[in-house]
Amino acid sequence: MATTLTAAPSDRTNFGPMAIIGVLFFIFGFVTWLNGPLITFVKLAFQVKDVYAFLVPSAFYLSYFILSLPASLVLRRTGMKKGMALGLLVMAIGAVLFGQFAVIRNFWGSLTGLFVIGAGLSLLQTASNPYISILGPIDSAAQRIAFMGICNKLAGAIAPYAFGILVLSGIGTFGQQVESAPTPQAREALLNAFAGKVHLPYLAMAGLLVVLAIWIARSSLPEIKPAGANSERAIGHKNGSIFSFPHLWLGVLCLFVYVGVEVMAGDAIGTYGASFHLPLDQTKFFTAFTLMAMLIGYFAGLLLIPRIVTQQRYLAISAVLGVTLSIGAYFTRSYVSVGFVASLGFANAMMWPAIFPLAIKGLGAHTERASALLIMAIAGGAVVPQLFVHLKQHVDFQLAFVLLMVPCYLYILYYGLAGHRAGQGAQRE
Repeated sequence: MATTLTAAPSDRTNFGPMAIIGVLFFIFGFVTWLNGPLITFVKLAFQVKDVYAFLVPSAFYLSYFILSLPASLVLRRTGMKKGMALGLLVMAIGAVLFGQFAVIRNFWGSLTGLFVIGAGLSLLQTASNPYISILGPIDSAAQRIAFMGICNKLAGAIAPYAFGILVLSGIGTFGQQVESAPTPQAREALLNAFAGKVHLPYLAMAGLLVVLAIWIARSSLPEIKPAGANSERAIGHKNGSIFSFPHLWLGVLCLFVYVGVEVMAGDAIGTYGASFHLPLDQTKFFTAFTLMAMLIGYFAGLLLIPRIVTQQRYLAISAVLGVTLSIGAYFTRSYVSVGFVASLGFANAMMWPAIFPLAIKGLGAHTERASALLIMAIAGGAVVPQLFVHLKQHVDFQLAFVLLMVPCYLYILYYGLAGHRAGQGAQRE
């Protein structure tokens, strides 16, 4: 039987639970950051244009918007620990569906599989993010989430290489073979063989997710009651409703635009590079470069927060860096421009770890519902890339990129400087 905690343990006593949650973050980091190379896969396997290929992240991230509030209701009944196990099982079902539909080259069925994977992740993230935030003191939550981020982005850096080797190997030559196929039947046979390469990897992934679900359900993870662990109330809002916390709602919007820019830098970078007519055998790995930059950013955050700089101040600094790098990408070309986009991973690294605990700070009994609202904001990963692929049909793709990224980073800057304090009275930084 799991131990139940109503108050957060100290950072010195939570290493075991942190290790277990770290494994979870590694797994859903691996699954999430497959979306970048999957865009390339879908574009070729299903012979669709960018607008349709970018439905890969849209289907995946929209599930968060639709299912996060229901997930919070599920978690109230199951508790966080069982909820995490259930989320892993749902992800396994989605992996099987995606693999099966991809084999028969059913585009909409494959998107359904990705939606189900996202549904499992919405349940997993609705539980795990507040869990790690309140597992210790809230003021050092960014440091704990940064550790989770290292696990997540390490998996994300590995995922494009693994997918590239198992599925996208020789994709540049394969694309030429498809174009030069002597008959429609030969072309279809080539595409069917290519699509079938994802089947075994996704079945293996599903099996691993089931094993992890059983492990989590039987683990020694303590149950933490958010109402007790995050009971500090915002000034002037004692006994208030969830609508009386403006810092939360501003944080929801902040996470929305943050996930949008994160997905643009991570998943859209391959399409960005391909727009310079760079070889597909190279662009398929570009997502990994962004994730490597994020790993460096997380290590920097672990060293600096909260010893040298507060999580909100570091958020503001990161936003300024994001604006600078986005403008740098606009004024350069080819691999240099792609390098600026990949470097956005460093700027983005500590944004989620800072925004999430700032947004739920002091919400007490509202913590679970607030966490669900924040997980819903992951839908920004569906919206912003779609805006990009539509906008670049009318203007230069670099202009489309900078027009979307700079306003998002400016809003994140506002939240880091002032928005996180809204409705909470004067606070010392």
